[in-house]
Amino acid sequence: MPALPVPALFALAILALAVLAVAIGLAVSIGEMRIPLDTIAKAVGNRLLGTGFAISPIQEGVLWDYRLSRALVAACCGAAFALSGAILQALLRNPLAEPYVLGISAGASTGAVAVMIAGLGGGALSMSGGAFTGAILAFTLVCALAAGTGAGAGTGIGAGADRIILAGVAGSQLFSALTSYIVTTSANAEQARGVMFWLLGSLGGIRWPDVALAAPVAVGGFAIAILHARALDAFAFGVDAAAALGIPVTRVRLILFGLTAAMTATMVSIVGSIGFVGLVVPHAARFLVGPGHMRLLPASFMIGAVFMVLADIVSRIVVPQQILPIGVVTALFGAPAFALILYKARRLL
Repeated sequence: MPALPVPALFALAILALAVLAVAIGLAVSIGEMRIPLDTIAKAVGNRLLGTGFAISPIQEGVLWDYRLSRALVAACCGAAFALSGAILQALLRNPLAEPYVLGISAGASTGAVAVMIAGLGGGALSMSGGAFTGAILAFTLVCALAAGTGAGAGTGIGAGADRIILAGVAGSQLFSALTSYIVTTSANAEQARGVMFWLLGSLGGIRWPDVALAAPVAVGGFAIAILHARALDAFAFGVDAAAALGIPVTRVRLILFGLTAAMTATMVSIVGSIGFVGLVVPHAARFLVGPGHMRLLPASFMIGAVFMVLADIVSRIVVPQQILPIGVVTALFGAPAFALILYKARRLL
């Protein structure tokens, strides 16, 4: 796909932001208490611009204290998961690569559950800190396993994609088992139910401090990824080709693997484990804008954000008087979408 001129890129960026804004507006408006869009605009004007529109205190409280923060965190998490998937698929040259495959999500879940249920850290370690610690431990284990498989494997970061993925599958199973063990042996019935709901993905209880954590991680991760877009393009031709093009392979891999671990750990600590976003969204973006990472990374980022916000709306309205785990919604929509993408790609071959 040829490069687009700057005005066209700018117009596409504005359009993407407008679509995201509409999705967030719908997420704030739709629910058991419907809030009209004009009321949302007035509430935002009152809070940000100091206008004096008369608004129901109940509607304003629902908007600011519940729905808007929830929608913003959903957008940040969807963007971060999709971006992580796009990075890992390029680094490993494998269309199935995503944070779950490398065990990063499983490690983050184990760390968060260890803090939440087992009291790891004695109160000095937050759930986000536990998730990050678990993700780093899983990442380290995967690198060690990849480095130890086969003669001359070298460091885990520099190991072959197949070895890293196989090590990731093993690490994911290990940390999933550890999570189940902690829940089974340390949690009471109510805690176990809450943890299992959270592990399927939950945006319940999201507040503005979560936005303050998720937004910088998502935006900062996107900035770092864009700076390495050329390197990711080079990895599409293989590690040897990337090195021949002057890419410092080991350093770039370390930075980008660490970036995906940090983004995944942060988002899992906030919303739990949510599947299919990191797998499906990069393929959808690739189908729309092509494989060039200067276009693919922004497209994955924005599509992931919109997809997660819309999935949150569905999770709140599909069953009356009940909220589904958002991971259930992403899987129900993600699996057929992935099958359709594979079918379309097959027809184009």
